[in-house]
Amino acid sequence: MIALPFLAVQSGHSGIVHPRTGPELSDIALFGFAAIGVWLVRRALRKRFAKTKRPAED
Repeated sequence: MIALPFLAVQSGHSGIVHPRTGPELSDIALFGFAAIGVWLVRRALRKRFAKTKRPAED
């Protein structure tokens, strides 16, 4: 328990700031997974609501 703050300091940021030159691979992967998730949910909802019968209109 006493060494916990020491371990937190050792594993932290190095203090050197690097300029961003573009999106990282993790950013692109996250966007891809989000797009696939949205596509899957929309497909499932379209399939679910296409099965419901509409009431007969007079």
